[in-house]
Amino acid sequence: MSQSIQFSTPSRTPHLLNLPHSQFNRPLSSISFRRFPLTTIKYTSIRASSSSPSPSPDLDSSSSSSSSSQVLLSPNGTGAVKSDERSVVATAVTTDTAGIEVDTVTEAELKENGFRSTRRTKLICTIGPATCGFDQLEALAVGGMNVARLNMCHGTRDWHRGVIRSVRRLNEEKGFAVAIMMDTEGSEIHMGDLGGESSAKAEDGEIWTFTVRAFDSSRPERTISVSYDGFAEDVRVGDELLVDGGMVRFEVIEKIGPDVKCLCTDPGLLLPRANLTFWRDGSLVRERNAMLPTISSKDWLDIDFGIAEGVDFIAVSFVKSAEVINHLKSYLAARSRGGEIGVIAKIESIDSLTNLEEIILASDGAMVARGDLGAQIPLEQVPAAQQRIVQVCRGLNKPVIVASQLLESMIEYPTPTRAEVADVSEAVRQRSDALMLSGESAMGQFPDKALTVLRTVSLRIERWWREEKRHESVPLQAIGSTFSDKISEEICNSAAKMANNLGVDAVFVYTTSGHMASLVSRCRPDCPIFAFTTTTSVRRRLNLQWGLIPFRLSFSDDMESNLNKTFSLLKSRGMIKSGDLVIAVSDMLQSIQVMNVP
Repeated sequence: MSQSIQFSTPSRTPHLLNLPHSQFNRPLSSISFRRFPLTTIKYTSIRASSSSPSPSPDLDSSSSSSSSSQVLLSPNGTGAVKSDERSVVATAVTTDTAGIEVDTVTEAELKENGFRSTRRTKLICTIGPATCGFDQLEALAVGGMNVARLNMCHGTRDWHRGVIRSVRRLNEEKGFAVAIMMDTEGSEIHMGDLGGESSAKAEDGEIWTFTVRAFDSSRPERTISVSYDGFAEDVRVGDELLVDGGMVRFEVIEKIGPDVKCLCTDPGLLLPRANLTFWRDGSLVRERNAMLPTISSKDWLDIDFGIAEGVDFIAVSFVKSAEVINHLKSYLAARSRGGEIGVIAKIESIDSLTNLEEIILASDGAMVARGDLGAQIPLEQVPAAQQRIVQVCRGLNKPVIVASQLLESMIEYPTPTRAEVADVSEAVRQRSDALMLSGESAMGQFPDKALTVLRTVSLRIERWWREEKRHESVPLQAIGSTFSDKISEEICNSAAKMANNLGVDAVFVYTTSGHMASLVSRCRPDCPIFAFTTTTSVRRRLNLQWGLIPFRLSFSDDMESNLNKTFSLLKSRGMIKSGDLVIAVSDMLQSIQVMNVP
């Protein structure tokens, strides 16, 4: 049995539906979902179709006679295909079983454990020396990596190009849908490359020199170059220097021309290109470095590289205002293939928090970069800032990534601390779209184990959420700017609520741009969301959003044909079975249907 509502946008907004049958002359909000066999409602007329032997008593015979153009459902409610369409569907099954693309790992999970087994929180891995080989990338993909992140602070463009092509090859040959995110370096103050060393250990009480000098020959011992020419002028004796968000701390004890002598007060590991901030009297020093451009000249070259290589996302470091995001999006729209690259704003500075709503609204997503953020605001404020960012992103329908130091101890040790597990659990409970590994996967000794911890914790907390019925709908602000957008938003809100109330197995979303799939994801329904799209690039970008299982599938404006084709293909691969209850929505016809898989 199937029920359907379809909306077509009129030239002007009506206050009431002027339907020909008086019993339906009431506002749209009063129409209830009843067990009609495939009922279609439009602004100008109402028609119904049924495969039942007799028409529904609620509908007249003329409306029920239009059933020949609809999907037919068997009298017992399990569904059936029209006899004149069986040969077409059979042909599709035999000749087009490979006509639908889905991630290999997700397909295996669905076959083995069913709908409820699927993980909703997405996982991002930063690729580095520990994980750049093809076999290592495959191990991460098998382990649940949805997005591979490239940090342009490290490595050459040739190295990054090799990783991108390995990921693309992995997708093509192994059936994965791993997206690629390129992270710009930004113009904030950074350390140099440590003379080619992968890391250096700073011990308590050691004296280190930070300098703006360039070295033609070997770098003197315990000397670090700094990217900002005004560094030695801005710092003062007594200032506190934080490396990589406070992973190592120094106190400025002497200034000699371009050199700044510093005493290590908190020992730790120094990494190439690490971010530097300095504090004075308990406050962040934001003098000349605050005037540096958000996107540096090197960043623009890296962005051109990302466009040429077809990355899926570009994460912009140290975003201060929406103007930067708008500028970059205009640049991408003019130079990339139809503006297909998503822009992620990294929230990691005081300016980012001050202009948070406008930055997120302009971007295609946000990253809570807690390491650098914790170097610019008091540490005790970071959890509240994280929660606020996650809530704002969900309210504005933008994916949000929680990043930095999730499992920092696993860079060196095979098991995480219990506090790290609690931190990851909290990010999942906040319903973040994605969690990101940084050094744990880029240079850690146990990248696969770190990813396993993220996956295991995510699955357990999501299951707990369902067991405790925490999926109940949360009021969300209206975000549609046009009447058509508002219709899509209401359809998706209703689909999510119905999914929870009816206990459906999955929500099917047919979308060309991905927008309607993101609206369903925003509602966080208690079931997987199968997002069907026609393009590979949209499919990969949807892989960043909570609960979405993106498929690539060719489909038309005929929803009945799309559903028949989808059911046949998924059943032939063992991913669904007859009797499964699904809700289907579409952004082509702005429709919603409830049905059992035939």
